[in-house]
Amino acid sequence: MKHIFSNSIIWLLLFSLWLAGCSPATTNTLEQTLQGNTMGTTYSVKFYSQQPVDNQALQQLINQELELINDLMSTYRPESELMRFNQLPDTASFTLSEQTAKVVAEAIRIGHQSGGVLDITVGPLVELWGFGASGRITERPATDTLAAIQHYVGLEKISLAGNQLSKTDPRLAIDLSTIAKGYGVDQIATILENHDINDYLVDIGGEMRLKGSKPDRAWRIAIEKPVAGQRSMQRILEPGNMAVATSGDYRNYFEQDGIRYSHLIDPRTGAPIQHRTVSSTVLHASSMTADGYATALHIMDANEALQFANQHDIAALLIVKTDDGYTEMVSNAFQPIIDNEKR
Repeated sequence: MKHIFSNSIIWLLLFSLWLAGCSPATTNTLEQTLQGNTMGTTYSVKFYSQQPVDNQALQQLINQELELINDLMSTYRPESELMRFNQLPDTASFTLSEQTAKVVAEAIRIGHQSGGVLDITVGPLVELWGFGASGRITERPATDTLAAIQHYVGLEKISLAGNQLSKTDPRLAIDLSTIAKGYGVDQIATILENHDINDYLVDIGGEMRLKGSKPDRAWRIAIEKPVAGQRSMQRILEPGNMAVATSGDYRNYFEQDGIRYSHLIDPRTGAPIQHRTVSSTVLHASSMTADGYATALHIMDANEALQFANQHDIAALLIVKTDDGYTEMVSNAFQPIIDNEKR
């Protein structure tokens, strides 16, 4: 059964250099690992606990929460809350759950802050370009078809008041793939902390949140080198108590006549991005927010993204393709992470 986003790709490689185990009774010297499938990808939870933990019960709570998020926000489940809104035949307001309203509200906030670059109404364009639930395409969509869909895409065409969501055109559809995985990470982190687990690393398809440390050192993660067909490291980071999200387009695209069409759609053009940024990584206290910002920055070209990140104090690392290979661009808020790595 498909879940939230079948095109989710893991952009970060998790480095776990300590002993892993799955005993129901844990101590702070034994790393515990819970794993599963969700949202078209996989999740992994690594943690240490001072108190005994029933791993089976804990994983059941995590799975229940992730299933709920899919039931609320998946575009692959026809009866999900989000799809029921998308399929409304009119412009009447729709009552959202507290969870979906929270995610939609944050997506709208980042969308407006970014001048519409992050736009959760691009769902019809994602489908048109072959990166949604309808499946792949091999040819660029017709210009007139693209223009017709752009008439009912745009943040200005939706309105959220409390938990009441409405749209100005019945054809408008929302896609939360740019932010829902991050929300799922945050929810798992909350479950862990409610069980007095404060040394953990949560990962859903490369969107991560970290807290505390291992017994002998800080958690470390590796940023993947953005080369299709390879798995290698670009940089190892110690983010501290932060969430980490990475957006990239070097594994999810199609080609026609020598032109590569990315899965990331720029709502300003209605077409896939064409610039040379290959991955954008963001650190933030919230995985949901980091997820949204990473996508927004990746849709922008590198200079625009760096300016936006500095303007809004966002810790961002951009990897940009050059004629000679790749170069890194970092925001002011990310620079201390680089400096700490050199020590």
